[in-house]
Amino acid sequence: MGFSVGCGRGEGADSCPFRFMSSDWFKRRFLSAASRGKGIPQQLQQQQQQPTEEGGTRPQPQLPPLPYRRPKFLRGAPSAGERQPGKRPVACPPPDKPLQWNAGYAETINAEKSEFNEDQATCCHISIRKREHGKEEDQEWLILCTTEYLTGHYWALFDGHGGPEASILASDYLHCCIKQKLEDVVEGITQDRPPMHLNGQCVCQSDPQFVEEKQIRQEDVVIGALEKAFQECDDVIGQEMEATGQSGGCTALVALYLQGKLYVANAGDSRALLVRKQSIVPLSTEFTPETERQRIQHLAFMYPELLADEFIRFEFPRRLRGDDVGQKVLYRDYSMEGWGYKTVAKDDLKYPLIHGHGKQARLLGTLAVSRGLGDHRLRVIETDVEVKPFLSCIPKVEVLDFAKQNIKEGDVLIMATDGLWDVMSNDDVAHIVRNFVQENTSDPYRFTELAKCLVQKARGKKDGYYWTMGSNRPASYDDISVFAIPLYNSGIANTVLNTP
Repeated sequence: MGFSVGCGRGEGADSCPFRFMSSDWFKRRFLSAASRGKGIPQQLQQQQQQPTEEGGTRPQPQLPPLPYRRPKFLRGAPSAGERQPGKRPVACPPPDKPLQWNAGYAETINAEKSEFNEDQATCCHISIRKREHGKEEDQEWLILCTTEYLTGHYWALFDGHGGPEASILASDYLHCCIKQKLEDVVEGITQDRPPMHLNGQCVCQSDPQFVEEKQIRQEDVVIGALEKAFQECDDVIGQEMEATGQSGGCTALVALYLQGKLYVANAGDSRALLVRKQSIVPLSTEFTPETERQRIQHLAFMYPELLADEFIRFEFPRRLRGDDVGQKVLYRDYSMEGWGYKTVAKDDLKYPLIHGHGKQARLLGTLAVSRGLGDHRLRVIETDVEVKPFLSCIPKVEVLDFAKQNIKEGDVLIMATDGLWDVMSNDDVAHIVRNFVQENTSDPYRFTELAKCLVQKARGKKDGYYWTMGSNRPASYDDISVFAIPLYNSGIANTVLNTP
């Protein structure tokens, strides 16, 4: 299922660096597999085409499920993907196969919460070509010259739930979707002020003025492309999961460096943190049922049928009981930042749309996140209530302009799934990063050692049946995945890549 979208060490290292897929080819090859019978044994294809006694046709067989794997750049790394009873080894890329920018990566599997490590990671270049208007894309591979594209640098983490399939699909597809969406608007991302018309036509002489008044910038078009790419990837995952009969979803955290700016897109509860010598800069917003309460409640207000008469949209400090009926109790609705009082009706005793607090908060009693990819087939247990309508696949995108930030050698971007952040604060992580960077200045492999150090700290050590950190603090029982990315690079951090 994996394929390249560029050149350079990482996901794209196995393929020709100047070959890229068109969107049409991508969809024909991967999204139409079920209808074409591609990948289905010949016996099943023949069976599919045979009529039944009733005059119809047999139902189409499902495609085989995705094989489990670890990130491609961990190939050859010891312990990658292996479940060792009672142990949680830390896997890192081999020293002879460094990631781009000498970024570091480390991961460990959960403490037997699930059979597999449901996290996934991707690291690659994304090469963006400039199209010629009026020409249709009907060839499956486009051979490009090295001067015909911009190069972006891409890192991503995916935290799966309900199985590893969605995170594997996202790690295979999201960078392809991003490449495609950026190519769709390449003329709009190569100018400080994007043109009103993508083809350069000027229907109204005041068009540039209107764009200026709206304060539309180059980065706004990149952000829009990222948002659309997440949507398309979500559709891809939905179709693939339907074809294979799989369920589940994943969160997605992406860092894309393009033309002197770092774009961090997040849909879920993973986190990106820029650690500097004197400060820390959060570069992501986490999306949980609590943080998105008003959006979720408003959706239930607009479409009450989504609750199927099983849930109540109001939030209460606790689950209501029969004795509360007729009493005035604290509550919140979609229009409220604060709290008010309402008289409890019998309907208010239904299960709350959002229930619990902090890490225990759940959407429809099911999910701990409110944004992510997948979960198209997820329903509340023992009901027909679909969870997907309340989930959003749209990321929040933060932008770090290298020219304005004066990036220095000690600046490190930490990207990690919630397995790290569940047991370590931003300050905890920053303290470890600063000390490590100060003490390790020459080893080119040091950022992998830094990522490994963070994973080992959060994983802790096994003490009997439990995993604990220092001072007997509970360690993380979740999958843990960490990128440590040095942002200072003499050829990149201080240079903006321009179009040819």
